[in-house]
Order: sequence, then C-alpha cells, then structure tokens
Amino acid sequence: MGWLSDSLDSIRTLQIRHVLTQIVSLGMIVTSALIIWKGLMCVTGSESPVVVVLSGSMEPGFKRGDILFLHMSKDPIRAGEIVVFNVDGREIPIVHRVIKVHERQDTGEVDILTKGDNNFGDDRLLYAHGQLWLQRHHIMGRAVGFLPYVGWVTIIMTEKPIIKYLLIGALGLLVITSKE
Repeated sequence: MGWLSDSLDSIRTLQIRHVLTQIVSLGMIVTSALIIWKGLMCVTGSESPVVVVLSGSMEPGFKRGDILFLHMSKDPIRAGEIVVFNVDGREIPIVHRVIKVHERQDTGEVDILTKGDNNFGDDRLLYAHGQLWLQRHHIMGRAVGFLPYVGWVTIIMTEKPIIKYLLIGALGLLVITSKE
C-alpha cells in the first residue's frame, strides 16, 4: 500500500507542464507503434502481418499461443501451405493448412479447401453457410515464420480483461509519475 500512496503523492506534486510532457511522450509511443504496424502491412502485403494461434487445431506444428508472421504475395496458393483466412460472418481469423486447390481455367479463379492439422475433417463446417471453398480474397496471408508461446500474453489479456486493465493502468501511472 506504501507504493500506491507514494505514487499518488508524486502525482499531486507534479507540475502541469511535466504531466503534459509525459502525455505527449505516451502519444508518440502509441503513434510510433501504429506507424510500425502500417509499415509491416505494406511490406508483407497482409492486412494483419502478425497473428496469434488461438486453438490447438494446428498442433503439433503450431501450438496455442504461438505468434505467426504472415506474408501475402501474388504467387499462387498451393496445397500444403499454412494460411490465415477470414470467414464471412466471423471476426477472428483462422490458421489452417491448404489441402486442396482447384484452379478454374476459364476465369483463373482459385478455390481453396483448408484443414487444421489436428482436426479430423476439412473446414467446410467452419466456412459461411453454404460455402464449400475459400477464394483468394478470404486469405489474409501465408505463414512464413513463428515465435513459440509469445502470444500467450495476448490470449491471457483477452480471456481475463481485468489483467489488461490493471496492466494499462500501471503503465499509465508509471509514465505519468516518472521523473525523467
């Protein structure tokens, strides 16, 4: 409790100019993070260059909590590649392996069927009602690398929002009360 009262006393003694300087610094950090994210989007060609694996459907290759790095190129999608895709009507992207690709000769369009490595059947039950195949516009990117377990931070903060709010509050308090 002594740390909290010391922090509150520190806030009371701060000058308004110092507080504004800290707020501007925090804003610059957030802006820098957004610029980096947008830069990664441009370089990778993916709307989300980094995603977290949220389920065990891709085990043993990728485990829950792994972070995947995505890249989306104009190269054709091939069976065996691991892709991240959006399904109409769902907010959360899915990470699964391409098991079949059908290229239509007349239109050049590509139909894609996916499956989780740890799932028994293909993903047709996950697709939108009446949809049997994914098209290229559903694909967010191909997995080109991963970091194991680092995504657990995101999973914990999503599943237990109180931890996220406590962490944000503590960081905000730290930024405001820092003397330098």
